[in-house]
Amino acid sequence: MFTPKYTITDGLLANIKRINMIISELNSRRFPHIVLLELERTAQAVSTYASTSIEGNPLPLTEVKKILKSKPAHIRASEQEVLNYNEALKKMNEHSTNDSVKLSLNLILSIQKQVTGKLLPSYESGRLRQKPLVVNDPRRGRVVYLPPDVKDVQPLLQNLITFVNSNRERIDTLILAGIFHKQMVIIHPFMDGNGRTTRLATKVLLAAMGLNTFNLFSFENYYNKNVTRYFQTVGEYGNYYELVDHIDFTSWLEYFTEGIIDELLRVQKVLPQLALSPQTKLQPYHIKLLDFIREKGFITDRDYAKLTNRAKATRTLDFQKLLDLQLIERRGKGKATYYV
Repeated sequence: MFTPKYTITDGLLANIKRINMIISELNSRRFPHIVLLELERTAQAVSTYASTSIEGNPLPLTEVKKILKSKPAHIRASEQEVLNYNEALKKMNEHSTNDSVKLSLNLILSIQKQVTGKLLPSYESGRLRQKPLVVNDPRRGRVVYLPPDVKDVQPLLQNLITFVNSNRERIDTLILAGIFHKQMVIIHPFMDGNGRTTRLATKVLLAAMGLNTFNLFSFENYYNKNVTRYFQTVGEYGNYYELVDHIDFTSWLEYFTEGIIDELLRVQKVLPQLALSPQTKLQPYHIKLLDFIREKGFITDRDYAKLTNRAKATRTLDFQKLLDLQLIERRGKGKATYYV
C-alpha cells in the first residue's frame, strides 16, 4: 500500500491557510460572467503554452495564441502538441463542474490519450508503457532517473489512485493533490506525456475536491517560470528501487502550494482590471440581446432590430462581439442565420 512520507511544516501550513483565505475572498466577490469567461480563456492559453513549454515545446505564447485561434489544417508536431493540450484542458473543464468525479485509471489514460494524439503510435497513446524508460537531463546529456519496471507500473498507479480516493475526507485537498502530482512523476507510467497528463489530472483533482477556481488560473505558468526548480522538487534522481524508501514529499508540497498562491494572487489582481476592460464590458443592448435568447431560445437580426435602434452595421458588430466572447453561437446561413 502506498504510504507517502511528508511533514506538515510551518511553511506548508501557512501556505494552505493563505490559499484558503484567498479562495474565500475571491468567492465572496461577484464579477460579471463575461469577465470570468475572459479570464478563463486567457488561463487556458497560458496553461497550454506553459505546460508544453516545460516539456521543451519551442513555441512562444504569442504563437500559441494564434494557433488556438486559427487551428491550422496542416501542422507541425509542436503545434499538434499545443492543440492537444488545449483540447484536453477544455475537456477537463467539463469535469470541474462535477464534484462527484473520482480519480480513476480510465480518467488518467483518457487524458494521456488526448495530449499525445497524433504524436505517438496508437499502442502508446492512452496506454501504460510496456517498455523500460529512462529520464534524461538534456542539458547534461545523461540519465538522471530510472523509473519503476514495467511490471510494477500498473500496481503502483492503482495504489496511488486508491490512496487518493480513500483519503479525500481525511487529508487536506492541497496535500492530496500535491502527493498525487509527485507520485505520478515518480511512477512515470507512460512512454511520453507524463508531465502534461499529470498536470491536467492534478487540476481535475483539485476541482473535484472543491477548488473549482482552477480554470481561472495556471499553476503550470509558475512551474514554467523556473523549470529547473520544478524538476528538482517534483522529480527524483537515481534508481527508483534504491530511492523508494527514502522519498519525502515535504519540499515538493511546500513548492506546490507556493505555486498555487502565486497564481491566485495574480488572479486576485487582474480580475478588477478585466472588469473595467472595454473588450469584456457588456452594454445594455448586449444584455437585451442575451435576455431575448434566454427567453425565446434564439435570436435573428430581424428580432434584434426590433429591440434596438442600432444600424445594421453596428448590430453586426454586436453579434460579432458576443461570438468572440463565446457567449453565443451562429447557426444557419445567409437570410436563415440565427444565434443561440
